[in-house]
Amino acid sequence: MDISNVVVLILAAVLVVLILLVLRRLRLLRAGGVHVALRTRIDDTGKGWHLGIGRYHGDEFAWFRALSLRSGPDRVIQRHGLEIAHRREPERGETPNMPLGSRVLRFEYTNDAPDPGVEVAMGPDALTGFLSWMESAPPGRRLPWAS
Repeated sequence: MDISNVVVLILAAVLVVLILLVLRRLRLLRAGGVHVALRTRIDDTGKGWHLGIGRYHGDEFAWFRALSLRSGPDRVIQRHGLEIAHRREPERGETPNMPLGSRVLRFEYTNDAPDPGVEVAMGPDALTGFLSWMESAPPGRRLPWAS
């Protein structure tokens, strides 16, 4: 096997991976997903943002990392006990890893969930949908913040 065959095989493998990434992203968006950046390491450096697709499923908001071939969600945010701790505009160094026109929301859990705080960044339309999802609940179920 000469070097040209090896190069062709490597390029073919890279092309297949890229096609799979694009197909996965299209499938998630067509299934009702929205562009969302997520960060779990909350500090003042502005680093740690990852672009992905978020999808609502009942009381869960499933987040899928954009550059991943994993079939399941990378992160699941439960609606129960979730509380907005802080809202802000993204800082200049954060914006390249976020959807256009994003606002940053920092969440904390009011219950004893082992999950630490998390930050998400969404564009205006996705943010409106997310806030509506947080405030809604299935019939017969009361959320802690609803009176």
